[in-house]
Amino acid sequence: MATAAKAIKKERQIKEFVFQWEGKDKTGKVVRGEMRAGGETLVQATLRRQGILVTRVKKRAFGRGGSVTEKDITLFTRQLATMMRSGVPLLQAFDIVGKSASNRAVGKLLSEIRTEVETGSSLTQAFRKYPQHFDALFCNLVAAGEQAGILDNLLDRLATYREKILAVKGKIKSAMFYPLSVIIVAIVITAVIMIFVIPEFKKVFQSFGADLPAPTLFVIALSDAFVAYWYIIFGIAAGAITALIYTYKRSPPMQFALDRLLLKLPVIGDIVMKATVARWARTLSTMFAAGVPLVEALDSVGGASGNQVYKVATRQIQTDVSTGTSLTVAMQNAAVFPVMVVQMVSIGEESGQLDSMLGKVADFYEQEVDDAVDAMSSLMEPIIMVVLGTLIGGLIIAMYLPIFKVAQAV
Repeated sequence: MATAAKAIKKERQIKEFVFQWEGKDKTGKVVRGEMRAGGETLVQATLRRQGILVTRVKKRAFGRGGSVTEKDITLFTRQLATMMRSGVPLLQAFDIVGKSASNRAVGKLLSEIRTEVETGSSLTQAFRKYPQHFDALFCNLVAAGEQAGILDNLLDRLATYREKILAVKGKIKSAMFYPLSVIIVAIVITAVIMIFVIPEFKKVFQSFGADLPAPTLFVIALSDAFVAYWYIIFGIAAGAITALIYTYKRSPPMQFALDRLLLKLPVIGDIVMKATVARWARTLSTMFAAGVPLVEALDSVGGASGNQVYKVATRQIQTDVSTGTSLTVAMQNAAVFPVMVVQMVSIGEESGQLDSMLGKVADFYEQEVDDAVDAMSSLMEPIIMVVLGTLIGGLIIAMYLPIFKVAQAV
């Protein structure tokens, strides 16, 4: 019976929609609003009981979020936390944030959440219906805040957490943008030279009737291959990249293998490790300080780390902790954390200030990421210049060698 009841409840939730309605109240004033219900008939019946003469009901399908970004959710969390700490009622806070949002998708999302809350759902339940925007960590912290009556404090802590995580991600993305953009431009320029420029040189060299140097012959052979099979070369490259991304998103073993490889790369691997440890420590610190039990908190920590290697390690740590092992010993057994992190956790456990120590670990590694990214940015520029100079310069020299030889013969 219980199973059947759950199935019926789930089916009802799936069939619910948000309806936009318009009508007139008892005084004849035109009123509008939104309501979540299973059908138009239910909306009309509910409004009639409230004394509203319905003139129009329109079903609005739930959007999938559109262009709502992590930055939008972080800004919303900060605004909601600030208004709730100032004593603004929850529904009014949603109205203010939704109307002030410059992104239409954000306004639509907040309107739907507000409707959920207005019709009797808790804030946690409303957030859980949009997992593409509010992950388990977000929902768990909001739930802890609602249960303890300190939602404003938890939202403030959550906003700070998201701001710090977003800052680390932004730092890494900005550092990687320059080298990636230069590499893409270099690939495009090389392809243009191979397909359009070198064939013209080839025609000129054929009129010489002399033997060409080995570097020139090699470059011409590459150019001939590009001209004849460029669509196959680019098709294979695009297909390989697409297949890699598709497989990575859907295959945990592939994610684990690539993430482990990424951690072993020189320079970049060290930055990824520090950023991952910073997110791991920041997430666990935030949840532990919010009063979430350690074993339950570790459920969200692994996924928030953003690395499959640390996600698997966190799962093992959670298993060890649930059987009575201390967090310090469990982290040592995982063998993916630096010694300093394990020592800080040990001190935190012994002193009863684990959340504070984890916060200090996160602060330290976030600063380490900033310094490492700055150093990498300074190092990457000359390396890229050398690589591009060697590639483009090598092609140019190879094509001009026959001309130099002819000039010397003359």
